[in-house]
Amino acid sequence: MKIATFNINGIKARIQALTDWLDEAAPDVALLQEIKSVDEGFPREIFEERGYNVETHGQKGFNGVAILSKLPLEDVTRGLPGDQGDEQARWIEATVVGDRAIRICGLYLPNGNPVPGPKFDYKLAWMARLEARARALLESEEPALMAGDYNIIPQPEDAARPEAWAEDALFRIESRTAWRRIVNLGLTEAFRARNQAPGNYSFWDYQAGAYNRNDGIRIDHFLMTPECADLMTDCQIDAHVRGGEKPSDHVPVWVTLEA
Repeated sequence: MKIATFNINGIKARIQALTDWLDEAAPDVALLQEIKSVDEGFPREIFEERGYNVETHGQKGFNGVAILSKLPLEDVTRGLPGDQGDEQARWIEATVVGDRAIRICGLYLPNGNPVPGPKFDYKLAWMARLEARARALLESEEPALMAGDYNIIPQPEDAARPEAWAEDALFRIESRTAWRRIVNLGLTEAFRARNQAPGNYSFWDYQAGAYNRNDGIRIDHFLMTPECADLMTDCQIDAHVRGGEKPSDHVPVWVTLEA
């Protein structure tokens, strides 16, 4: 089973880039972030024609997450538990039924800038809720993963110029400490379990030729329960997608599982 995460930065603006990648990479499941569309405005037919089941949790003009799956989806839920008043569409989860069932959670973690301020407070509160959900997934002792745009640069090797991000919400010590608390529950960070080298990024700004200079950061991640990590056979970043026509500023990251 091939599962990918991709912050597409607007479903309508990136439809060609997204479908080109889907046709090339052929993931069984794709978790999308920043669809920037209400549910009824999502162009589901384009994906259904390619054999995907489509589930969305949309929001007009902002945020929004979706699951595309060639395999059956069961028990779809929307919204990260812990705050019934949170109206931002940043979380969707479902069970994918292949040779074995995998609980998949697609997330778009808040950016948090500017720091200090309410947006950073919201980011840290959201991460506390994420930690609680991770604990519950671990307690289930079933294969599960949480994947998406975490807006977290975990360590200096995950940025071409870490000094430029020192006071940014993506790299602030409070953010990285919250990330480490979640990982240290017993989760596996898929890419770093396979590749320890620097220079591997999943986001490049549109400005100043960042992609051509490889001035990027790695902020799109898979966190996996032990039962899921045991099934992993590979994890890669499709960096070449950033060089295509009208690309997102993010690129897909994917894992393969024996499932």
